[in-house]
Amino acid sequence: MEFSVTLISAGLTLLIALVWLFSQKSSKQLPPGPTGLPIIGNLLQLDKIAPFKTLVKLSERYGPVITVYLGLQRTVVLVGYDAVKEALVDQADDFTGRGPIPLLLRATKGYGLAISNGERWKQLRRFTLTTLRDFGMGRKGMEAWIQEESKHMVARINSTKATPFDPTYYMSCTVSNVICCLVFGQRFNYDDDNFLRILETISEILKFGSSPWGQLYNIFPRLMEWLPGQQHTIFAEVEDLRDFMMRRIQEHQDTLNPSSPRDYIDCFLTRLSQEKHIPTTEFHYDNLVSTVLNLFLAGTETTSSTIRYALSVLIKYPKIQETMQKEIDTVIGQGRCPYMEDRKCLPFTDAVLHEIQRFLDIAPMSFPHYALHDISFRGYTIPKNTIIVPLLHSLLKTEKHWATPWSFNPQHFLDQNGNFKNNPAFLPFSAGKRSCVGESLARMEIFLFMVSLLQHFTFSCPGGPDSVDLSPENSSFANVPRKYKIIATPRG
Repeated sequence: MEFSVTLISAGLTLLIALVWLFSQKSSKQLPPGPTGLPIIGNLLQLDKIAPFKTLVKLSERYGPVITVYLGLQRTVVLVGYDAVKEALVDQADDFTGRGPIPLLLRATKGYGLAISNGERWKQLRRFTLTTLRDFGMGRKGMEAWIQEESKHMVARINSTKATPFDPTYYMSCTVSNVICCLVFGQRFNYDDDNFLRILETISEILKFGSSPWGQLYNIFPRLMEWLPGQQHTIFAEVEDLRDFMMRRIQEHQDTLNPSSPRDYIDCFLTRLSQEKHIPTTEFHYDNLVSTVLNLFLAGTETTSSTIRYALSVLIKYPKIQETMQKEIDTVIGQGRCPYMEDRKCLPFTDAVLHEIQRFLDIAPMSFPHYALHDISFRGYTIPKNTIIVPLLHSLLKTEKHWATPWSFNPQHFLDQNGNFKNNPAFLPFSAGKRSCVGESLARMEIFLFMVSLLQHFTFSCPGGPDSVDLSPENSSFANVPRKYKIIATPRG
């Protein structure tokens, strides 16, 4: 009896504490938002498959800056171009923080570029941008690597002899080999079993992160560690991925020539050696392993998924595919590799590729930011330790900036004369100081690979255009495209 009374008292104390916590919204001038329940917050109010859609609806009632609770985690959501730009660009210094996402914390052991803050983030980001640019990211050197990889891609697709095939692994190999050249200084054969297993692991990690189960882990990590489920399999695969990275790093260490760096790992190892006596340096082994993991994950799945989705779009809309091919044939022909400088002469093709990224909306909730200190924003106070979500979905799918946001429409990026026009709300890579490090590389890959594919093949699928569903297979953290078997018919 005494135990029961104690338990009830403890429960009431916890409930009162939680009610008090939620009541602080008004006293701290938090942005407005729906009232949540103890412990689970607003989770029951969110669409389990596509929570970003619920957040857009909530903004219609509460405004472009809203507060929700994901479990006990206070979260401020920025909705619409004006709010996102004002935060990430105009108040960039206040919004550079990156949230401690439990999934990534577990995968990276808290190290690396993606989830770091403060001096660690500054040192690693500066070094990474400089090093990748030195090895050609966004420049002629990288263009040549992509052109060379395009030849391997075309040859492999040619081997299908116009029979149905799943393009997933072809696209993953192709895109991943580009980041492998930058980071590892080598490409892998499309038949390399270890390489294919690593790519499959990356795909599974992204799917899990975008699933309701993955989101539950981010909200209740301690509970999920105790429960059985797919999370334990995923973390075992993450360790396999880390082992792969560590073996490559050791191979580099054994053959390192500091005066002639071959790739990103060589440059990091050299810097590590130079600063090993500096107590505050961020150039140490743990940061190297996790940053290489960051680059490999980010540089593979999102771009390959975008290209795979692009093929589905062209199959769905064969007239758009035909118009692109005619434009490419006129400007480049079928005999030479495309160059980035060709893009300005291919306005329709460029518009279609931009519209594909807009329509896919691959990262609808972006990568969460974090309040490292109390932030004053639009008359509200965003308290320290608050997760901040710039809702990129609300930029890419809104009537304010797009004539037909829910329809695939290349005219969104064309003026009345058929010339390419940009749109300030087109921010699939986010904006500000924590925008995607590999944006220029991804843009180059999407253009060069897609133009090369359209030079050599016409794409279709066994079920015809009407069988293609462009809605995502999984949503939440990422909109993962559906998989289809496609047919690549060589062009004459």
